[in-house]
Formats: sequence, C-alpha cells, structure tokens
Amino acid sequence: METVSGNLASALRIEPGITAIIGSGGKSTLLKTLGLELMRAGGRVLLCTTTRMLPVAGVPWDGSSRRLDAAPWKPGAPHAPGCTCEACAGLVRGSICQAGVLDPQTGKLSSPAEPLDQLAQRFDYVLAEADGSKRLPLKAHAAWEPVIPSGTANIVWIVGASGLGKPIHEAVHRPELFCERCGCELTDIATPERVAQVLNAALLKPKSVSARHPHPAKKAKPVEAAIPPAPEKPKPGAVC
Repeated sequence: METVSGNLASALRIEPGITAIIGSGGKSTLLKTLGLELMRAGGRVLLCTTTRMLPVAGVPWDGSSRRLDAAPWKPGAPHAPGCTCEACAGLVRGSICQAGVLDPQTGKLSSPAEPLDQLAQRFDYVLAEADGSKRLPLKAHAAWEPVIPSGTANIVWIVGASGLGKPIHEAVHRPELFCERCGCELTDIATPERVAQVLNAALLKPKSVSARHPHPAKKAKPVEAAIPPAPEKPKPGAVC
C-alpha cells in the first residue's frame, strides 16, 4: 500500500490492524478522515464502533435493518444510484465500508456481530470508535471505559481543545469524576494541567474490552495524549 509522507496516518503512526479511537471532542470526525485517507492510499478499510455511534455519512453499507454487511466496497461500483461522493467518483484506489448492528429506534450502530479481530483478517485497517463523550470536548472515563477491542494494534486518544478554558460542568462528560480525579470543583475551569492530571489517572487503570466479545486485549502501542498550551480563545472543533 502506498504511504504519503506527512499525512495524518503517518503523524499518528497508524499500523495495519485494529485502531481504537478513544477520548472526546472529534472521534467521529477523525474516524472518517483517517479512513478516507487510508482508502485513498490503497488500503482496505472498515469503520465500526465498540460502543454506539451514528453511521458515518457517505461511507457505504448495505442498508439492512439489522446487520450491516462487512463486505468491502470497491471504487467504480456506486453504493447508491446516482451517488456523487468522491469515493464513487473514482478518486480513490482502495476500499471502505462500515459495519455494525443497526438499532432502528435510535439509528445508531453498535459493534459488529463478528469479532473485530476476525474482521481484521479481511481488512488492512479496522478503525473503531471505542469511547463516548455525549458530544462534549472533554471527559473522565468511568470504570468500564474505554471499550478497547481484543487484538488492538493502535490506540489514538484525542482531546477537544475547545473545552479548555471553559467551566468543567459545561465542557466535560462525567464532570463529577473529572473533579474527583484532579481535586477541583464543577465550577472551576478546565485547564490543560487538570485535563492532563485526569488523563494520567486513566492511564493507570486497566482498559476495558468489547462487551460483545470480552476477550483480554493484546498489548497495543502506548497511548499518547497531547495537551497544548491553553489558548487565549479556544477555537471550536480544535483537536489535540
């Protein structure tokens, strides 16, 4: 597969296999952006979750009411009649799809019925959203989080910089746990130092594995979490 110097996958040092994306403030955006980049470079890519997520817009799936088909889609075969997305326009050389069990009431996907370590044998890259944050930029992990699948090769931990400089009760998912771990109040400001303290506390506890396939996870590459200096005016959508 072709690799391009300076791209997102290179910056994150993504290796073939399962990549678990955890944290808060942009997981779904990173999932799609990274998946499309790997596809353009010629990779066979599967997008999924170990928790629950909305289907990724523009990424093919078979539209069934229960289980989404994990068979990869190929360029040149539009996944919907008349589709004009860049994948169907033939601007890529790889393949991409998403898989999971669809809840018709919520419209969200849960983890695929087939274990991810088995799916990984048919794809170059399996990208799994393995955490939840209620669409807030910061979070503290509960005891069962994140849900890292068995066989994970890479872990990407992201933090939404838009939450820095805001009151904890406004910017943090599970704010009580956050305050407990960094010794502050709900009305205090989420500073880089406090966020780093909460992240370090999470690094010391064992990680969860997929509830659907609860096998002990193999050791992945070390988790890396970067916290930038506190911006004077945090920009919405910024991710570190």
